Amino acid sequence: MINIVLYEPEIPMNTGNIMRTCAGTDVKLHLIEPLGFSLDEKSVKRSGANYIENCDYTVYKNYEEFLKSNKGTFYFLSRYGNKKHTDFDYSNPNENIYFVFGKESTGIPKEILKENFEQCLRIPTNDKIRALNLSNTVAIMIYEALRQQNFNDLLLYDTFKGKDYITK
Repeated sequence: MINIVLYEPEIPMNTGNIMRTCAGTDVKLHLIEPLGFSLDEKSVKRSGANYIENCDYTVYKNYEEFLKSNKGTFYFLSRYGNKKHTDFDYSNPNENIYFVFGKESTGIPKEILKENFEQCLRIPTNDKIRALNLSNTVAIMIYEALRQQNFNDLLLYDTFKGKDYITK
């Protein structure tokens, strides 16, 4: 199972967008407090459109509570990682995989990264920016893992208009 972990997220629009992506891909979302917003803020709901109720998510009081409640393989996304996000094997759909992302302003604390250095990875960029947007990096990681798992049972056509919409 693919899991997304947001360590102390600050921007409601990012979290709302991530909730929508998780809802559309059957990915579990884990939110570690403190959050920089309330989950019932209209900006979070607006960012997640009408899909937030379809997002499977859990909120934890702190990182320790999250760790006690979850077991599996953890990957830490950081601009300080020195391995590419494609260097790892996420292909086992029965393995609990956790992609951990830090808060938008400061990322994952250095102590956590240091303890997990071999599992720290980055999505390559040039030197013109510090990092990609949080919700974009989450989407990249979800779809890399899903690609390696042959997209599990995700649909390859639009259910609203049907498989033959373009050719009709």
